[in-house]
Amino acid sequence: MLETINHDQIIELRLNRPPVNAINHELLTALHTAVKQIHAGDTVAQALVISGSPGIFSAGLDVPELLKFDRETMTGFWADFYGLWRDLATLPIPVAVAMTGHSPAGGTVLSLFCDYRVLAEGNYKVGLNEVQVGLVAPMPIVRALQRLVGPRAAERHLVAGDLISPQSALDIGMVDELAPPAEVVRQALAWCRKHLQLPAHAMLASRQLARADLHRAFADDDNGEAFLNQWFSPETQQVLLSLAARLQG
Repeated sequence: MLETINHDQIIELRLNRPPVNAINHELLTALHTAVKQIHAGDTVAQALVISGSPGIFSAGLDVPELLKFDRETMTGFWADFYGLWRDLATLPIPVAVAMTGHSPAGGTVLSLFCDYRVLAEGNYKVGLNEVQVGLVAPMPIVRALQRLVGPRAAERHLVAGDLISPQSALDIGMVDELAPPAEVVRQALAWCRKHLQLPAHAMLASRQLARADLHRAFADDDNGEAFLNQWFSPETQQVLLSLAARLQG
């Protein structure tokens, strides 16, 4: 479900839920728990890498499983997912994400709150396609995307809900680097090591200042209440049920 790999000062959290690392309750709990332990200092690390399986980082939320949740259960799941973004955004150490392949929807969402994104070259898809399944991205996601690509590019991407190629993602600034699939994790680790060679007090203080706007992305938000209302609306449920049927077919 989630592998923890130690690279000296760097911890790698590798998603390992075949076949596509879809985010269900169990995987979310494991990942969020691991991040919270680093946040609290219970797990000692000077940098973090989040990675996936060859050819797939994460296909996003496990829609067939989540459609079985009632409002109360889904509220708990969403609070945990939302909390994971916030904890990644405010983690006091550098975080790189090794996007080892396809990274649609929730896979892209996780990357937005990290410091650095390395995406695999190849015939992969990345992006925020919430509109195409009847959903609207919550404000922290909108703000995090705007921070990376600028308001106009973010608007065009969010409104269309298109999944795009690695090269297109690099061109607009959604990711920072492309690498051959076998080198993605290695390049993410290299980025971390480069920053750990800097004077720690200056690097970390500069990082905190530079990421203050990302921390503020969670201010004045409804903690996902609007998203939950959309999720349970009849129109969205119809679209999601059709999507689940295709995924399970």
